[in-house]
Amino acid sequence: MLTIRGLSKTYAGGVLALRGISLDIPTGMFGLVGPNGAGKSTLMKILATLLEPDEGTAQLDGLNLVSQKDETRKILGYLPQEFGVYPKMPAIDLLEHLAVMKGITNGKERKEIVESLLHQTNLWDSRKKALGGYSGGMKQRFGIAQALLANPKLIIVDEPTAGLDPAERNRFLNLLSGIGRNVVVILSTHIVEDVRELCSRMAIISQGQLLLEGKPSEALENLHGHVWKKIAATDGEREVLEKSMNVISTHLMGGLHEVRVYAEASPGEGFENAEADLEDVYFLNLGKAERN
Repeated sequence: MLTIRGLSKTYAGGVLALRGISLDIPTGMFGLVGPNGAGKSTLMKILATLLEPDEGTAQLDGLNLVSQKDETRKILGYLPQEFGVYPKMPAIDLLEHLAVMKGITNGKERKEIVESLLHQTNLWDSRKKALGGYSGGMKQRFGIAQALLANPKLIIVDEPTAGLDPAERNRFLNLLSGIGRNVVVILSTHIVEDVRELCSRMAIISQGQLLLEGKPSEALENLHGHVWKKIAATDGEREVLEKSMNVISTHLMGGLHEVRVYAEASPGEGFENAEADLEDVYFLNLGKAERN
């Protein structure tokens, strides 16, 4: 269990990035969702020992991630949002180099671990290819391979599918799903679909504040029967609905706006009940935070 209590961070200039975040994150995949600038990367960098919080603590099985940085790095796997590689270096050579830096000094053991990770991430056939020639998805899979060195107990993955095409995204998500069974894996993203497909628990943060924490299935159950949809024939009708109702979101459907509304009962003529999805949970919570 990763226990986070009261983490706060203010940057120079008075930008308040985190406001007393407290979370209990169990073993398995945990989704941290929020818009750009919500504070997700700040929280990830604190947990990865790259930033010092102003207040608060984070502990994993008795280890203080804030004060015991050297010990934390020994049990940490980290794939940051911006992951750089040596472009002219073959993947197998760089992974060997990183394994040495992780403290895997036995040559035979290191060779077995590196080869196993290249197979696990489906990069074995491209192991001698220079990393500069890797696609975005291949680089992300290499990033997971280096994050898995030395059997980490905590894995942090920050915005891993941003910019990937649908096929690479699916390959990457399948890879993540296979590693999140016996360790704490935090997936930070603004793509709600990633969380829906992978995570048994999730949290939504915005403007440095925790808006929701729990199981996606429970959040969806709370919306059951309360989401309604209607096609707005004109922009004017859409604007009227947005001003008069609790609109969750609007989506273009064949050039027309589908308006999704939260209401206890049918909000009016033309509306039909819609099956709630995780995007409804996300946008409803963000809307409440903005109004507050």
